[in-house]
Amino acid sequence: MRGLLADINIVKHRRALLTIWTSEAWRELWDAMGLKIYDFSALGLRDDAPDSVIWRTCQGERLVLVTANRNDDGPDSLEATIRDENRPDSLPVVTIANARRLLHEREYAERVAESLLDLLIRIDEVRGTGRLYVP
Repeated sequence: MRGLLADINIVKHRRALLTIWTSEAWRELWDAMGLKIYDFSALGLRDDAPDSVIWRTCQGERLVLVTANRNDDGPDSLEATIRDENRPDSLPVVTIANARRLLHEREYAERVAESLLDLLIRIDEVRGTGRLYVP
């Protein structure tokens, strides 16, 4: 795994998480992990790319998708794609359980950041799980 793809619906959340991860308390671990956070444009994805394309891009680029939604609205939906294409070595999708709260409660944001880092540290243990929620 080489990093994270921040979904288009978590632009502000991405900044909040990165602020926590690069703070004095977390910087050493974050730097040691050597991960990058990508956005859609960095991967040549359109903002309206189908969920199936986003998931496949993440798998091919070795990125964990971090999102605040993505539902089961048809054959190209994220849930349908995970059901159809998830394999034991697939990287999970991480969904922020309460995106609004992350932006308004520092303690919750820190719990999300910590939970997400824990998953990334244990990435080989959570491959193939499909979707995980933080915190």
